[in-house]
Amino acid sequence: MSAPERRGLAVVGGGRMGEALLAGIVRRGGPGDVVVCERSAERGAELAERYGVDLVDLPGAAARARVVLLAVKPQDVDGLLGRLAGHLDSDHLVVSVAAGVTTARIEAALAPGVPVVRVMPNTPALVEEGMSVLSAGAHAADEHLDEAERLLAAVGRVRRVPEAQQDAVTALSGSGPAYFFYLVEAMVDAGVALGLSPELSTDLIVQTALGAAVMLRDSGQDAQALRAAVSSPNGTTVAAIAELDRHDVRAAMAAAVAAAHARSLELGAPRD
Repeated sequence: MSAPERRGLAVVGGGRMGEALLAGIVRRGGPGDVVVCERSAERGAELAERYGVDLVDLPGAAARARVVLLAVKPQDVDGLLGRLAGHLDSDHLVVSVAAGVTTARIEAALAPGVPVVRVMPNTPALVEEGMSVLSAGAHAADEHLDEAERLLAAVGRVRRVPEAQQDAVTALSGSGPAYFFYLVEAMVDAGVALGLSPELSTDLIVQTALGAAVMLRDSGQDAQALRAAVSSPNGTTVAAIAELDRHDVRAAMAAAVAAAHARSLELGAPRD
């Protein structure tokens, strides 16, 4: 197929994130022809049937689609690019959601001039409430970022940053959902210790978290102001926050995010 005839999207990788993106894009009408490429034939067939798309191999993905979305684990990127590189040219757009993998590392494995956009999504993309952050590679123009943004908007909000900030983004929003889930686990345990059922504790906490998030998004006030508004002098909230401060929860969170940042840098380091 000649370059002008290429259209649509190939999702390479059928894991949780690959499926989330595939599902959102298909639900929103997709960019024309959408295909999926998955090394597990069983998983690939499952996705093809579920979303009404064709299952193709890597050469087929490059031939059918102009936009190739790499949704594989960081440790699998180099091997994948070795098999895919000969089928891509500068008329393609490569969009990578592999955590920590730089555009320079991808570009080095491809033909000269192939535009690459790096994306850090997160798992709320599974429910179309994701936060995806884009960065352009050396050959990606605004039109390529616009195209990638249209794709990712199918599963949530999208922001753009210089690539130098991507490892920090990974540590904050990429891993961020797990921090909230960890906090919910701890709060459920606390509720159970006070005599509430796990089911009731979970319901109370989930709705509270949802409401708090909407307030942060829509009220025009920052987290500190909103916290102060529910912290009556000598009240229950003040007592709780004092205990969190006594255990230095802020420092623990800072250390956790720093550890995620360091690991993202490690994942992006060139392999020997």
